[in-house]
Amino acid sequence: MTKHFQTGAIFIAGGSLTGAGVSTTIGGMGLAGGFGAVGIGTTPVVAAGAVAGVAAYGAFKALTEVDATAVGALGIGAVGGVAFSAAFGGVGLVAPKIGLAFGIGTIPMAGIGAVVGLAAYGVAKLLDESEVKETPAEVFVRMEEKVLQMDFYSAAVQELELCLTGEDLNLKFAALEIEDELQALKAELKENVANESVSKIEPETQSSATWKCLHTLKGHLAAVNAIAITPDGNTLVSGSDDRQVNLWNLKTGQWLYSFTGQAEAVLSVAISPDGQQVASGSVDRKISSWELNTKKFCRTFFDVNSPYSHDGFVNALAFSPDGKYLASGGADNRIRIWGRYTGSLKRTLNGHTRAVLAFVFSPDGKVLVSSGADQTIRIWDFTTGKQHCILTESLGSVNTLVISPDSQILISGNTDTTVKLWNLHSGQLLSTLEGHSTAVLSLAISPDGRILATSSKDSTIKLWNLHTKEVIQTLVGLNPVAFSPDGMMLVSGGKGGSINIWTQTRNNIQSPEEWWQILGVDKNAHPKDVKLSYLRLARKYHPDVNSSENAKALMQLINQAYKNYQEQLLK
Repeated sequence: MTKHFQTGAIFIAGGSLTGAGVSTTIGGMGLAGGFGAVGIGTTPVVAAGAVAGVAAYGAFKALTEVDATAVGALGIGAVGGVAFSAAFGGVGLVAPKIGLAFGIGTIPMAGIGAVVGLAAYGVAKLLDESEVKETPAEVFVRMEEKVLQMDFYSAAVQELELCLTGEDLNLKFAALEIEDELQALKAELKENVANESVSKIEPETQSSATWKCLHTLKGHLAAVNAIAITPDGNTLVSGSDDRQVNLWNLKTGQWLYSFTGQAEAVLSVAISPDGQQVASGSVDRKISSWELNTKKFCRTFFDVNSPYSHDGFVNALAFSPDGKYLASGGADNRIRIWGRYTGSLKRTLNGHTRAVLAFVFSPDGKVLVSSGADQTIRIWDFTTGKQHCILTESLGSVNTLVISPDSQILISGNTDTTVKLWNLHSGQLLSTLEGHSTAVLSLAISPDGRILATSSKDSTIKLWNLHTKEVIQTLVGLNPVAFSPDGMMLVSGGKGGSINIWTQTRNNIQSPEEWWQILGVDKNAHPKDVKLSYLRLARKYHPDVNSSENAKALMQLINQAYKNYQEQLLK
């Protein structure tokens, strides 16, 4: 399987490189026809090269396996090419740099369609050989999201967008840099931030004031997917797309150690209740564990007669409260229960019809709650492995779960942008929290059960008063989120593979964060990088293009941060 899969990757990589070479040599190209004229940039040409590569792989597999399905794919693609030609008429390819211009008739269009059909067959063969039990749509959505999270890619794309749409950008956002507007926003900032951060807090919690970023940890080379904190509150564990599991001193922010060995991105981490062992789950379908004190590798958890822990990505991990078991959830729709000390598989829980995305133990260890891409929440009796009930009133995939410290309330974060509160024992939906503009990806509840932290794809973290169900404060940050055991610190993901550590401050509502933290840059960043980051954020949160409720407040914070930076330059 691995050999064939690597062969397919070689075909795709070769096609992509060829496409890049063609774009570099020929320069700007375009298509012209009855529909008008459109330009073709480097990215579409590279993509076309990749399609040609996977089509070549499809042809290779068809010839070696004598698969009649390939012939059908060719025919369907060719018919589609003819239909396109009939619908749009004559089509021509132009490349001014080298003086190229020629027409594409019906027969060549049929050939292009055949290549696309053969490429679809090649993709299907690659998916079959990967042994990952996901639909093609799920694979493409997941990989697209992962690619967009890679900083070097997203930064390049965003910078390219700014260059390509510079005229439009100047028209839309020129007013943002006018000094008079910034001065007006500065005058409004104190009142707006105070209203957002203080006025909604209950009288008994007003003295806690606001949360402020204390440390920004930089050590990972790619997005951070999972974090966990030791029971003593001293050590932070993080897992990243860079295949590393890092240890940090939570109090000082100092990097301590890195566990290596995962073949692919780390998606989940968990720490045993005694603080002695850490486990990680990866895209490579394996679960690994280490001793925290000695830093020694313990074991890899293998399924029976398999070199893997799951037949898909390991999306979630959690130790049972008594520390005897490790539970894992995978893209193969299964939940597996392992013996922590022996590494043996104790039980497999089947029920989800799509990938398991999250699960959580009740504090007493009697109940295990899981959720997944099948849009269900399932409550299990951990002792017997039987389902108590299935909750289906959520809309979209259920990405994350937490249970209140008193074991009464189950909280879910959903793709439909909402946070739902359920009665853990009856399954009754109690209330729905609305405020995020995109999918909720991570949840954390403070040890006293008063504050809920929610993080979303909209790059915001909201802190909720669980008694009043109202927002206490909105922070600029990413998933995942976790509270320290004493509730005095909140840890979250940050830009560029960084990790933010937040702490509560008193009577300091005028400047919740430093300007560089709001703009997501280093304190000593080059002025061009600062301005570029400011413009990116403006494109995302300006009320003219973002209709979410929190966009205006965030835009004001962003403007004020940039104003503070400009004042610092003058000094």
